[in-house]
Amino acid sequence: MSSRNDSVATLSRALDQTGDVLAAIHRDQLSDPTPCPDWDVAHLIGHVLGAPGRFTEAVQGGDPDWSAPPEPATSNWTAKFRSDADDLIHAWHQQGDQADEGAADWQIAEFAVHTWDLVRATGQNRQLDPEVAERGYAFMSKALTSENRGKAFEPEVEAPSDADPYDRIAAFAGRKV
Repeated sequence: MSSRNDSVATLSRALDQTGDVLAAIHRDQLSDPTPCPDWDVAHLIGHVLGAPGRFTEAVQGGDPDWSAPPEPATSNWTAKFRSDADDLIHAWHQQGDQADEGAADWQIAEFAVHTWDLVRATGQNRQLDPEVAERGYAFMSKALTSENRGKAFEPEVEAPSDADPYDRIAAFAGRKV
């Protein structure tokens, strides 16, 4: 399997686990705080819901609006996410060998960080796929510098020496672990 195929396979697993985490969130948790400054659970879910569509547009050569603020989720978030995630993986398969492996790894990083955020915010106790976080971290640690973090990521914080892959990527993204 090529490296690009490895990336898309890992992205598929990242999307599946994000869907599983979303499915475990209850309506009474929507106003709970998250590790993302200024976002409660409803807004973080809204951000996560918008990501597959924007990524699909980018994979297909479009120029999605990354600055649009998330609409807070109110209902049916799991079904919408899973449908849009399927569309994203389908778009990757349509690209064939022309697809950019780095773009898939960026998407993996996005879902790894926000899946960690949702697990933390909602108190879920689950085992997450370490390869997803490891691949996302490998991409982020090369691509994300102090100069290009923008408003999306706080400065890196130190992860504990015994941190698992998700805590490492979260700390790199500026989350307190």
